[in-house]
Amino acid sequence: MPDKPTQLSRRRFLELTAFASAAGLLDACGGPDRSTAGPTSGQPSKPGPVAIDTPISAEPSRPTATPQAAQPSTSPEPTRGRILYRNAALTDAHSDRLQFGMSVFVADGRVVWIRPADDEGDSGPGRDRELVDARGATIVPGMVDAHSHITLPGGANWLDRLTDPPERLVEVAEQNGDLAFRAGVRWFRDVGSPTAEDPVDGQQRALALGIRDRWAGRRDRPSIRAAGTWLASPGVLPRGNSIDVRNADELFAAALGQLDLGADLVKLYVQSPDPDDSPWSATEIRRVVEAVHARGAKATAHVQRIGPARAAVEGGVDALEHGFRLDAAVARQMAERGTFLVSTLTVPRSFLAIGQAAQGTPFSTAAGRRSATGLLRAAEASVRAARDAGVKIATGTDFGGGSSRANQLAWEVESLVAAGLEPWEALAAATWRGGELLDEPDAGVIREAGPADFFLVHGDPLSDPGALWRVWRVA
Repeated sequence: MPDKPTQLSRRRFLELTAFASAAGLLDACGGPDRSTAGPTSGQPSKPGPVAIDTPISAEPSRPTATPQAAQPSTSPEPTRGRILYRNAALTDAHSDRLQFGMSVFVADGRVVWIRPADDEGDSGPGRDRELVDARGATIVPGMVDAHSHITLPGGANWLDRLTDPPERLVEVAEQNGDLAFRAGVRWFRDVGSPTAEDPVDGQQRALALGIRDRWAGRRDRPSIRAAGTWLASPGVLPRGNSIDVRNADELFAAALGQLDLGADLVKLYVQSPDPDDSPWSATEIRRVVEAVHARGAKATAHVQRIGPARAAVEGGVDALEHGFRLDAAVARQMAERGTFLVSTLTVPRSFLAIGQAAQGTPFSTAAGRRSATGLLRAAEASVRAARDAGVKIATGTDFGGGSSRANQLAWEVESLVAAGLEPWEALAAATWRGGELLDEPDAGVIREAGPADFFLVHGDPLSDPGALWRVWRVA
């Protein structure tokens, strides 16, 4: 027979509420920092409202600071035992409707079942499992950052960080993995990292490949698909940061060379010193793509303008990265061919935020703000053209390769909504659409017998995408 509930006297109630108020006042006045309390600690709060007609956009109010020296990861290994998440809302990002009153039972990192909270059945003895009261929270599939650079920190000086020592870049990757995991990201699609001698395994190749291998099987880090190093025409990227290819034959050899070193995909930097022109023809790109596909890998293209975008799509690439200036004709071609758009609206929004927070940057000038605002408007129009044409849209932050940070994929979801997508469509881009791009059926998905790759947020991300900043717990 259950114990009789303890009666709470008015005096005891007032004592408890006074204690809670004092604790809140202590925090507000700079009391002890509880941010390292464990896996349920909060994520950075979301930026200010994302406006369609104004270029104002802010960094999260609790900024990401890069530690001065590498520290051992403080991320606790998620519980590998039996956990019952009871009475949450749940979204699979396939519609605009939440499923209310759902329970999810996890054992040893796998989803055993998903059932209504009022019809759970038997989950075993209570002493052998942890019970999580999840009412008021929404269970969200683990997100996929489909455009990331895991060895680079981002920030106003992101280009300078490309030449940091390999030891430092490997440390940054660990910090990025921790940040992103705590923010609900379970997969990275890394689309470029510097080539150097890996300080851990001694191999001379893109550093992200070693990180990918060392994180395989870890439950406190996202999984990775990695592209190796950027392949670009001379003079397009800073010297030493890419593999320079002077002609189509060198491009072909470099692409296969990246696969020989273990890359999962090949990144073509389809941009020339004249940004409106493609450095390679569609026929030359197609030769590379067909050879990459024959090896069981994928090819993607960095493009910003129409000319390079058209050449890349006609050349058969699997995805366009950024695609900031697409038109309806290119979008229709993409839809017909099954070419993904990987949006990165966070890039111009981050430029605007940096202009507000750092003097002396290109984006703190009136001309820089106009340029970034114009890029944002063009990128939003491209997303709408792609959506209207039926293009499959995945999304990423471009953290490291741009100025954004590893825990800001929620910002990209908000930015897609500001561009005109429905919240569920934007969340789909950051979850299962990214999984489709990776050919990874469990990425961005919650299913019975699948991995427990999900997180819980406070509120409803289908009506308020800002809820994705309010991460309460990662599974």
